[in-house]
Amino acid sequence: MTIIELWLPILIVAVATFVLSFIVWAMLTHHNKDVAFCPQQDEILGFISTSGIEPGRYMFPNCADRKDWKDPQVVETFNKGPWGVIDIWPAKPNMGRNMLLTVTYFFIVAVIVGYLTRLAVPAGADFMNVFQVSFTAALLAHVLGGAPEGVWFGKRPRFFLTDAFDGLLYSLATALIFAAMWPQAAPVATP
Repeated sequence: MTIIELWLPILIVAVATFVLSFIVWAMLTHHNKDVAFCPQQDEILGFISTSGIEPGRYMFPNCADRKDWKDPQVVETFNKGPWGVIDIWPAKPNMGRNMLLTVTYFFIVAVIVGYLTRLAVPAGADFMNVFQVSFTAALLAHVLGGAPEGVWFGKRPRFFLTDAFDGLLYSLATALIFAAMWPQAAPVATP
């Protein structure tokens, strides 16, 4: 069995996970409290607008040069805090572009899950064998993939849980589709 034989389930998984993602973010309410809105927004927006900060991710307090780490004033600033991360975007989010990138991500995950499942499970395998392998592979991408970034850049525990819930839905959809559409074994030719 080749990965090409899985083109239809891969496409269906990509579309299904994208639709689930849309439902989760546009219609359900469990993400409403994941991100807090910044107090004193006008002052912060004013500072960012006039400071010349380029788009990117910034940590604060910062220390660009390691030799400054021994400076008592720098050490005091680090110990005192506050600590945080701020992301500056170049412009208002482009929903069309972001949706295209999201469906592309889901397609890439579906290809990789299909590939791994194909390596581990032969054509004609039973539903549960396909389900177990594809679910595990999808879970790695959809639930655990972003965890280190969240740990190091201050993702709130609630956001970890709501993301894990979403990832569990995407993984279940992926596994159900692959298991239901898994190719049958080729018939054995009789002499």
